[in-house]
Amino acid sequence: MIDYYEVKSQPITRVMVWQAYRKVRANKGAAGIDHMGWQDLEQDLPRQLYKLWNRLSSGSYFPKPVREVVIGKKGGGERRLGIPTILDRIAQEVVRAHLERVVEPLFHKDSYGYRPGRSCHQAVGKLSERAQCHDWAIDLDIRSFFDTIDHELLLQAVRHYCPDKWVLLYIGRWLQAGIVQQDGTALDRLTGTPQGGVISPLLANVFLHVAFDKWMEKHHPGKPFERYADDVVVHCKSEKQAQYVLASIRSRVEACKLQLHPDKTRIVHLRGTSEKKYPRSLDFLGFTWRPHWRQTSKGMRLMVSHFISTKSISSVLHKLSRMHIHRWRKPLEEVAQVLRPVIQGVINYYCRFWSSHTHYLWLQLNTRLLKWAKWEKGLPMREAVRWMRKRYREKPGLFPHWQLVRP
Repeated sequence: MIDYYEVKSQPITRVMVWQAYRKVRANKGAAGIDHMGWQDLEQDLPRQLYKLWNRLSSGSYFPKPVREVVIGKKGGGERRLGIPTILDRIAQEVVRAHLERVVEPLFHKDSYGYRPGRSCHQAVGKLSERAQCHDWAIDLDIRSFFDTIDHELLLQAVRHYCPDKWVLLYIGRWLQAGIVQQDGTALDRLTGTPQGGVISPLLANVFLHVAFDKWMEKHHPGKPFERYADDVVVHCKSEKQAQYVLASIRSRVEACKLQLHPDKTRIVHLRGTSEKKYPRSLDFLGFTWRPHWRQTSKGMRLMVSHFISTKSISSVLHKLSRMHIHRWRKPLEEVAQVLRPVIQGVINYYCRFWSSHTHYLWLQLNTRLLKWAKWEKGLPMREAVRWMRKRYREKPGLFPHWQLVRP
């Protein structure tokens, strides 16, 4: 009889490995430097997982280097991801699940990134609430955060909350695992934890919990903030307060061997007047907060509200442009079937609180659909408009965005 709860020198059971496999398998993901895909693993699954458990539980497990993948950022530039092998991701999930149970109850209530039961929308809602009573905000951007985390400080933070030797052993080995670049060059990693690893977001939260969250709670308890991973917004009541808090945070960040981005970190003046000119808008999690006049029961009032950001609009329109909708030679129902997941995803995220700020985006999509009708049906533009409006009357729910902006 197989004992799935059998342990060796390290307190890791076979059940922990199988549970980690199911979690990682559900998230899918690409192969690492060994080119082992999910189909390759599942052809020999029991033996592979037994070998992994045997090495983890005996302390003889050593991870392979990660495979570097470069992707573009919304605002330009590149983000470098490190993709571990599938077996290394399963091993990371074993440690992550154990470490999360220890540290999750200790995390700050205003930390929202990569936490169970927490979401971007909660952070957006809290920022909107606090922007109504705080005229100033500090938009913090840590330069190359995941690439510059100090390994020694990170292990100290983990050790403070979770002294289990096997957890520290394997985290240390993952941090020191090298990187294989796209040209095949192998590099040693002296700092940072690769984005793309299963455990990296949790390690980042542990580090920032000590470096920022607890420090703010102790030294600036009256300054509320929202943090989503390394994206942080701090609220202040006055210009002098914002300047003082930013200088204090900069010193703290440098003491933790990190740097604030000199261009992206800034003080934002959301409402009111000041002698010095400051930015009047704030970007966070794909939204922009800026002051605008709104009709209320007490008349017109200057409010701070969130809108879909310019970068987000450009990103969605760029995705639609690459799809070349006007070239599709297929019925409108099939066009709707392909576009529906994209449209619904945008609506679910950006229209959670209100939707009129996305109207420009849907007008642009309707223009592309009219162009498709013009090419597909061989109609002049006026006839294409009539034809599309007729289809709307017949099936108003064909495209999800038609409920927000009619064709």
